[in-house]
Amino acid sequence: MKIALTIAGSDSGGGAGIQADLKTFHRFGVFGTSVLAAITAQNTHGVRAWAAVDAALIAAQLDAVAEDLRPHALKSGMLADAAVVETVAAGIRRHGLAPYVLDPVMVATSGDVLLAPDAVAAIARDLLPLAALVTPNLGEAAVLVGEPVPDVAAMERAARRLVDDMGAGAALVKGGHLPGDELVDVLYADGAIERFRHPRLHTTSTHGTGCTLSAAVAALLAEGRGLRDAVAESLDFVHRAIATAPGIGGGHGPLNHWA
Repeated sequence: MKIALTIAGSDSGGGAGIQADLKTFHRFGVFGTSVLAAITAQNTHGVRAWAAVDAALIAAQLDAVAEDLRPHALKSGMLADAAVVETVAAGIRRHGLAPYVLDPVMVATSGDVLLAPDAVAAIARDLLPLAALVTPNLGEAAVLVGEPVPDVAAMERAARRLVDDMGAGAALVKGGHLPGDELVDVLYADGAIERFRHPRLHTTSTHGTGCTLSAAVAALLAEGRGLRDAVAESLDFVHRAIATAPGIGGGHGPLNHWA
């Protein structure tokens, strides 16, 4: 059985973070391992509190997994602050872990900020060059490239910058926050731009979409799938997972991770 690793935060509501990642790994038939980088107190209404895990404990978790259950692919999500980012980057380099999917989590679906300001520069400096794929939404892409990303043309420019100027292997800029009845996501890989289109689903069940997407890509890469096919299948999966969401909680509800 193939092994996938998630390095991320815990979501006490079960819809995002480590919990969503492990459910997604299971859905795609890979064995899920985890490194807990942060702890949140949250539900579908929002994040009440969060704290980063001590950097030494993060490093110890990563070493323990890599030395015995070496992952065939990995992803990271909420990394909280610069010390955590630097610790994770050092661990990935130390063990030569790849392919690596970087989900640069900065803000929760509820709007709550999940990243300390000093971590943004650390992500760009330390993690982007290690990533086979980076998966920012519009806001995250804007922060990383330092300019607004208001439309599809800007998404394409941002994707190119993340790869050509900032060192990521490929970039998937997610367009879910753009207006309109059609969702457009932009992949830049191997020097080519590709747009993926899905009809917009009018729902509040969108908690954990980014976590779930990046976990699905990591799972498929662990199974040996090519990057483009892994992205396409993962986007289709997330669309189904939103469409068939269980409808629980009074805020932004979770997806159906078995879609």
